[in-house]
Amino acid sequence: MFLVRPSTSEVTVSRVKAIRKLYRDFHTQNTREARGLRLLRDWLSPDQRTQFDDRDHFEVIGCDSGKRYRIYNRTTTGVMPNIHEIDEVGRSKMAWCFLPTGKLVAGDIMLAQKIALETNERNALAVANRFAPRPDLMRSTHRLESASWITRMGTGVWSNAVVSE
Repeated sequence: MFLVRPSTSEVTVSRVKAIRKLYRDFHTQNTREARGLRLLRDWLSPDQRTQFDDRDHFEVIGCDSGKRYRIYNRTTTGVMPNIHEIDEVGRSKMAWCFLPTGKLVAGDIMLAQKIALETNERNALAVANRFAPRPDLMRSTHRLESASWITRMGTGVWSNAVVSE
């Protein structure tokens, strides 16, 4: 039988396509954003990494007070501020906002916030802006089956409600 070999031009085209794909994949995996998220993931504990993968946030314990804080990925949730002090059942009690100086990507910002709260909570909160949590924003960012939130009713009255997503 005859063995048919691809022509030289077909081999060249195939190699060029493979090199282009390799370059695109390399470039995609090495953007500033991808490197920042990779560094963040390297610093997260296994539990925090699972939380981040499942819900796009993770929790840290403040070194001075022992309070729990939830750090959200602002780029995907649009929540600003992205740090929430949470109570025993996981509800937001207070929102905080502090950022490192410079133009940093989201992964680097969240890592700086994590390290600050875990190693120097008192000073981090001293420079942070403090906000009442925004239930209307939080409701849309949680992927919980049901959660109790304070929601604004049409009459302008605040009341407790159960939200199912």
